[in-house]
Amino acid sequence: MAHVPHETSDPAAMREQYRSTPLLETDLAPAPMDQFGRWFEDVTSCRLHEPNAMVVSTATPDGRPSSRTVLLKRYDVRGFVFFTNYSSRKGREIGADPYVSLLFPWHALGRQVIVTGTAARVGRDETAAYFRTRPHGSQLGAWASDQSTPIGTREELLERYGQLAARYPEGEQVPVPPRWGGYLVTPETVEFWQGHENRLHDRLRYVREGNDWRVERLCP
Repeated sequence: MAHVPHETSDPAAMREQYRSTPLLETDLAPAPMDQFGRWFEDVTSCRLHEPNAMVVSTATPDGRPSSRTVLLKRYDVRGFVFFTNYSSRKGREIGADPYVSLLFPWHALGRQVIVTGTAARVGRDETAAYFRTRPHGSQLGAWASDQSTPIGTREELLERYGQLAARYPEGEQVPVPPRWGGYLVTPETVEFWQGHENRLHDRLRYVREGNDWRVERLCP
C-alpha cells in the first residue's frame, strides 16, 4: 500500500505582505547603537514577548555553524552583552573563533536587526553585578547545568538542583560560577531590515570604518 502523507500546512503557500513606511537613510541615527535603541523602544512599547531574545550564531574553526536563542541583557555604545556558560558549545566556539552573528527577529513589526562582530568576555565585576540581579532559582540553575553536555535523565538535573537549593537556601548569597559569565559583542556591521510589499524590503547596513560608520543600502 502506498504511503499517504498526513495533511499538513504547506509552508510554500504561506505568504505575508509587509506594509510599512519606507526606511530612508535620512531616518537613521548617526550611530547604529542609537538606531538600535530607537527600534528597541518601538518593539518594547508593542509588548512583544521577550523583545530582547536574539539568535546567536557561532562556528567551529572548520566552519561548522551553530545557532541558539539567548537574551540580550545590556546594550550601550560598546555593543551587545549576553551571559552564558563559558563551557557551553557557544562558549567553546567563541573561544576558538570570536566572530559571531546576532539576529533580532521582530516579526510582529516586520523588522529584523542583524549584527556581525566579535565576542569577548566581560570583566568578572560586570558578570558578578549582573549575577546578583538574577532570581535565586536562576543563580542555582547556573551551577546545576553543565550546559551543552549530555545528561542521563531530567531527574539527575533536578537532583543536582535540589542539592544546591539545600546548600544555598533562599536569602543566602550564591557565589558566581567560575565557568559562567558575560560576553560583549562589538559590532562590525549592523543591518536594519524592514519588510515591504512585493518583497521590496529596506535593508540599511552600518559598516564600521575605524571610529566612524558608513551606511549602505542592500538589495532585498
